[in-house]
Amino acid sequence: MTTSHDNELVFVSGTSTGMGSATARELADRGYHVLAGVRSQADADAARGPRIEPVFLDVTNPEHIDALVARIADDPQGRKLVTLINNAGIAVNAPVETLPLEQWRRQFEVNLFGHIAVTQALLPFLHESRGRIVNISSLGGKVAMPTYGAYAGAKFALEAVSDALRRELAQHGVRVVVVEPGGVQTEMTGHGIERARQFVADMTPTQRQRYGGLMQAIINQATEFTAQGVTAEKAALVIAKAATVPKPRARYTVGRDAALMTRLARLLTDRTLDRLAAANLRPHMPKAAASA
Repeated sequence: MTTSHDNELVFVSGTSTGMGSATARELADRGYHVLAGVRSQADADAARGPRIEPVFLDVTNPEHIDALVARIADDPQGRKLVTLINNAGIAVNAPVETLPLEQWRRQFEVNLFGHIAVTQALLPFLHESRGRIVNISSLGGKVAMPTYGAYAGAKFALEAVSDALRRELAQHGVRVVVVEPGGVQTEMTGHGIERARQFVADMTPTQRQRYGGLMQAIINQATEFTAQGVTAEKAALVIAKAATVPKPRARYTVGRDAALMTRLARLLTDRTLDRLAAANLRPHMPKAAASA
């Protein structure tokens, strides 16, 4: 016996590519009407499909959020929002010393404050439906590797907000779930690698001397990490599970790497994790930097 979801809406942000796109398709295949957040007409045209309706949403734009609220409130078929999946995100990697402050602010605006703004706006609908919020965090929300200070900082904060929100909403029947992907084959990671290369080019000679080898090692490691990661479709299955199972866990990991590292972060001392991180980076260091 299958359950009909004809009267239910799901909203997923960041569906232009990768996990967001795959998640929208997976939930549409399960019978939900998916409102898919995109940022361009080309992305909207690519996202549109059976039970997938693209909506323009930059999570940092209050007017876009207001329009999303109006779309849900005035649904032509009277469908109810049952799930919000906060997936939009950007990846910026550079050492703390070298990353411009505006890039720090941009990272937090998209990966944290934007999700809070969307959540605040849509919570009245979820109270009504006793629905669910799924926040897409990261392995970086548990372990902060070198050059991931801004990205991990926003994800650590999202984890904390999710914990607070889960405890606040439990008595009202609204569930809050966190998904922590590790390596996933997505375009966002590729864009992050390209940004990292640009940051190296923009460093001062002194900064490049200090951090150039580290940045190259991080780029090499991230490239390999992504290539060995799970597909966006496999990640979408975990996200869909978190969004639909009757009694979800508080957290789900995606991929063996995320499962392993989140366990190690609980078990090992900080100094041991430091040594493990350094050992994992060493094979990716340029020869000159590794022998220095």
